[in-house]
Amino acid sequence: MAKSKLVKANQKIADSVAGGYKKIERGVVGGYKKIESGEGGGIEIMKKSTFVAMILGTIGGILFALGMCMALIPEWNAFRPGVVMGTIGAVVLLIMVIVWRKMEKKNPIRISGKTIGTVILGIIGALLFGVGMCLTMVWSNMIIGIVIGIVGIVVLLCLIPLTKGLK
Repeated sequence: MAKSKLVKANQKIADSVAGGYKKIERGVVGGYKKIESGEGGGIEIMKKSTFVAMILGTIGGILFALGMCMALIPEWNAFRPGVVMGTIGAVVLLIMVIVWRKMEKKNPIRISGKTIGTVILGIIGALLFGVGMCLTMVWSNMIIGIVIGIVGIVVLLCLIPLTKGLK
C-alpha cells in the first residue's frame, strides 16, 4: 500500500518535471516524447515552394552579386561580362518570384500606379543611401554623405507605411 503511494507520488513528480512532454508507454525503454503542435508530429517540414524559392534565390543572388563585382571592380577588367552576369542574376530572381507565387497559388502581382510608385521610391531610397555611403567612404565628403545617407534611410523607411498601411 505504501509502495503504491510512493510510486504514484514519483509519477506525479515525473509528470510535472516533464511538462510539455508525453510519456511513451510502449517500447523497450520507456521515455518521454516532446509534444508539439503542428503537422508531422512536431517535425517541421519545409514546403516545396519555399525550397525552390531558396535555391533560385541563392543562385540568382550569387549571379547578381558576382556580376556587380565584375562590373564595379576595375582591376578585374570585366565590365561587360559583369553587366551580363548581373542581368542574368536579376532575371533568375524575377523568375523565382513568379515561380514561388505560382506554387503558393497566389495571384500574379498587379501592376498599378501604387506598385510603380513603390518601386520607384525604393530605387530612389537605395540610390540615395548608396550615394551617401560613397560620399562618406570613397570621396571623404563626410557631412554631406551622412546627410544624404540619412535621407536615403528615411525614404526607405517610408516604404513600410506605404506598403503595409497605418492603423
